[in-house]
Amino acid sequence: MTENQQRLCAPESLHSQTGIPRRDFLRLGWTALAGVAVVEAGVVSVGFFLPRLSEGEFGGVFKCGAVDKFPNGSVTPFNEGRFYLVRTQDGGFLALYRKCTHLGCAVPWDQTKQQFICPCHASVFDQNGDVLNAPAPRPLDLFQVNLVGDQVQVDTSKQTRRDRFDPTQIVYPT
Repeated sequence: MTENQQRLCAPESLHSQTGIPRRDFLRLGWTALAGVAVVEAGVVSVGFFLPRLSEGEFGGVFKCGAVDKFPNGSVTPFNEGRFYLVRTQDGGFLALYRKCTHLGCAVPWDQTKQQFICPCHASVFDQNGDVLNAPAPRPLDLFQVNLVGDQVQVDTSKQTRRDRFDPTQIVYPT
């Protein structure tokens, strides 16, 4: 047997050439990949359970624009905030959550009928979010409207559940 053949037949001599046995290298690699997968799953889980409180995202504060941007009697959707900003005929503001109070379907605004009509079970709401046609048990929920200077801001972090429309719920510019 030549010297080369003796080196090939001796497995210990291969280990000494690479520094780490193949089996240990694979075990270390799989352990590292499993660690990365566990960390990634943890980051995704924490992100899922934390509320989104950033400005401009649902759960945060929306800067809607200047008061003059919204004409009286208008309804402006803010899809990312999941609300409608209603400017009443007398110049006040309401922020209505677009979720139906019956089963939670998204309620679109019908411009021609001047009503919110739920596509799931035909609940109908007026411009103030009050129920015109059941099965919705109560008016659309509200978000807090703040007027900072001449800017309209809506805080979507907390919705206000109401049993009926009350004119004191309207926020007026000063």
